[in-house]
Amino acid sequence: MQAMKWNRRQFLAGAVTAASAAASFAADRPFNVVLIYCDDLGYGDLGCYGSKIRTPHIDKLASEGVRFTNFYSANPVCSPSRAALLTARYPTRVGVPRVLFPTSQDGLPASETTLAQVLKAKGYRTMCVGKWHLGHLPEYLPTRRGFDEYFGIPYSNDMNPRPLLHVTQEKIEVIEEQATLETLTPRYTGQAIRFIDGSKGSPFFLYMPHTYPHIPLAASERFRGKSPLGTYGDVVEELDWSVGEVLAALKRNGLEENTLVLFSSDNGPWYQGSPGLLRGRKGMTYEGGVREPFIARLPGRVAKGRVCHGIASTMDLLPTIAKLCGASLPKLPLDGIDIWPMLAGEKEEIAREALLYFDDVHLQCARLRQWKIHIARYNSAAYSPAPPGGRRNLPLASPELYNLLDDPAESYDVAAGNPSVVAELLVRIDRIMKTFPEHIQKDYVDTKAVQTLSTPAGQVPRVF
Repeated sequence: MQAMKWNRRQFLAGAVTAASAAASFAADRPFNVVLIYCDDLGYGDLGCYGSKIRTPHIDKLASEGVRFTNFYSANPVCSPSRAALLTARYPTRVGVPRVLFPTSQDGLPASETTLAQVLKAKGYRTMCVGKWHLGHLPEYLPTRRGFDEYFGIPYSNDMNPRPLLHVTQEKIEVIEEQATLETLTPRYTGQAIRFIDGSKGSPFFLYMPHTYPHIPLAASERFRGKSPLGTYGDVVEELDWSVGEVLAALKRNGLEENTLVLFSSDNGPWYQGSPGLLRGRKGMTYEGGVREPFIARLPGRVAKGRVCHGIASTMDLLPTIAKLCGASLPKLPLDGIDIWPMLAGEKEEIAREALLYFDDVHLQCARLRQWKIHIARYNSAAYSPAPPGGRRNLPLASPELYNLLDDPAESYDVAAGNPSVVAELLVRIDRIMKTFPEHIQKDYVDTKAVQTLSTPAGQVPRVF
């Protein structure tokens, strides 16, 4: 018994020593952060997620780190998902509930604090390379939101005009009035490598939100026609090459061991690409619209070769990175949580409040543990002609409940057999919604009051 007590004390002492050493290491040599973020990449579009598209560099990244299977965007379309990623707050809180266009006069409000600003306050060099899509006017560009430098297109590549910009604190330079789509991925990659090469003496944050595989698709001559899965495959394989080049630059500069590399996507696939076995696509709050690939690597700190099935969100990245880098969190209430124990392999799951699924200002679903409840749905499918009277968000006559562990395709409604789960989720939703801005609360209350669409089954028809 004495030996057992001594061993336990020794173990605890060792743990304290290890924790102290890690804290000291972090203080002496701050961690760098590289966040690679694709546009419209599907859950099933990577080799390590079951695709036949060749993605050896991303697959290797997963084998050297951790791969998540229940990782969520906060929205199924571009601008809102990016607002949530950078602020750790639902897009309906931060005033970016829908996609921004070249005619938009607004963007992410200055009252919100971004991940770049959090790290900038700790002395980090910061750069954004790629698609911004949080406001194209000068006051909304990345250089006003914590980034030292920006290179890329300010919104989606299907919007016009699509200028390729290089922005610093001093000036805004238009590199091309109409960006050449075939050159974007190589040019983004070159800018990212230049930034990494110039950052050896300072901690840095590289945010790399790629333009692709958002439609229209285009690949450089090196990759064009090389994938057996068409242009979409060419584009994803070139993105994989880009990831490999960024990782090689870290290694060449001796930064690999001290850089947290994160890889994900903003929402599900649009007209092409694969959501895997999940139901739905971009623009839908079915899983295929919001569940994303997520991979993280930090040698010696992130568990190697692990698959994590716990629930996590893009909103969790800011608090997690801030904790790792010793940065202060914004004072505004955050919806994200610190998921470092999941990255490190210390925990498979962290208790959290229910995750909400918004489309525009409309709350449609929520997830808690294995359960997902649907409470509202549009009366037409995304990107289809509006029905007579217009597209509307309507309450379901009865909530639908899915056990995502057994039924990730959301094919079998089990609400009737689990009334207590339905009741708990509805109570949680009501409680959380009371914390949102008044107009978001009003939409939620007004939607519940609308008469449901009448069908033979008494329910709103499923649209996908």
